[in-house]
Amino acid sequence: MKKLVIYLIIVFFSKLNAQIYTAKSGSTTVGFYSEAPLENIEALNKGAMIVLKSSTNEIQIRVTIQNFKFKNALMEEHFNENYMETEKKVEVNGSATYPNRYSEFKGKINEAIDFTKEGENKVSASGKLNLHGLTKDVVMEGLLSKKGNELVLSCKFKVKVSDYNIKVPSMYVKNIAEEVDVTFNAVLEPFQKK
Repeated sequence: MKKLVIYLIIVFFSKLNAQIYTAKSGSTTVGFYSEAPLENIEALNKGAMIVLKSSTNEIQIRVTIQNFKFKNALMEEHFNENYMETEKKVEVNGSATYPNRYSEFKGKINEAIDFTKEGENKVSASGKLNLHGLTKDVVMEGLLSKKGNELVLSCKFKVKVSDYNIKVPSMYVKNIAEEVDVTFNAVLEPFQKK
């Protein structure tokens, strides 16, 4: 399924005759950190998919929620079952349902970038973040660097837990922060048809 989604995105963008960049194998990490009075919670995901279309600055990032790894298995289990509800069915377009296993950002880099020149650029991307079955407008700020044929993208932003209807039981309020810091890092390379 994951490969099919990437393939469809790439085919769609390729038909528009533009330079497409995708994540270099093993280069993408998404992390989050929740600082709270009783316990800090940290997790890392090494499997995000990303597609960037240089001619329009369009960017799409998809993260499999169940790929977040924690320092202990019980935290990971609570995250998936109680907070992110990854097996819960969510409605799409009023009819179809699917497990709530993914988070997705679709947006556009706001700044004009010359993808032919090497160097570092401060960037922001505006778009829609779908998380826990809800979609919200977000702006992410970060850096985009070109080194040879590769693009290095990094950003950091905050996610307010209540914005995405993630319920925290009252007995755990001191364990989970109201806002979670999210980081994203990836090395992108030009897509090549095989």
